[in-house]
Amino acid sequence: MLTKTPAIVLHTIKYGETRLIVDMFTRAYGRLSFIVSIPKSSKGKLKKQYFQPLTMLEIEVEVRPRLQLQKLNDARLLHPFTTIPFDSRKLAISLFIAEFLYYALRSEQQNTLLFDYVCDSVQWLDGQSEHYANFHLVFLMRLSRFLGFYPNLEDYSAGDYFDLRESVFLSQAPLHRDFLQPQEAEKVQLMMRMDFATMHLFQMSHDERNRLLEVALVYYRLHLPDFPEMKSIGVLQELYAG
Repeated sequence: MLTKTPAIVLHTIKYGETRLIVDMFTRAYGRLSFIVSIPKSSKGKLKKQYFQPLTMLEIEVEVRPRLQLQKLNDARLLHPFTTIPFDSRKLAISLFIAEFLYYALRSEQQNTLLFDYVCDSVQWLDGQSEHYANFHLVFLMRLSRFLGFYPNLEDYSAGDYFDLRESVFLSQAPLHRDFLQPQEAEKVQLMMRMDFATMHLFQMSHDERNRLLEVALVYYRLHLPDFPEMKSIGVLQELYAG
């Protein structure tokens, strides 16, 4: 049976002359992969520009659980972007977020709260004209709440260490190496308490922002199996230099 569901594009690769393999996170089914035929005529229903990273679509599909690649029947833009494709910094952030989600949601099942968080976050970024430099940091930190390893911030006391493996704040350093010293632990718990509207109050240098991003990625690698090195991080770091 054909059903419609909102979906967000995570990754696209070309497959032959007129086909794409597209990975999406859908609201109704979770992560799905599609084989998409792009008509050569501009009058076709499916257009190549629909499948750029983080594009939000409403798709029509008949999901067949045994198929690795689902067939996409139809798609339309759900929330067309007004600024992200035309702003180099926002575009760098969006490409990083898309690549991150491609790996982080590799086997994610239906999770409507997570889906809504991702879509609402991306729409917020698209609508902002300023105060979004820390967006990717807050997005990653708050995303861990939906994936099951968000720390209990109420356990934090000034001077605590943060155990990256166990997601807990401690008064003494753990016996392994995967922890943050008190100065960095304080910054992480403060960022985790912030939301997109208040994050601009946290002033950071280029080096501090890059260090927090590095910490966030280490944290995810400790909690998600086979999380690889990311290709898009270099562009993001370069754009926020200085």
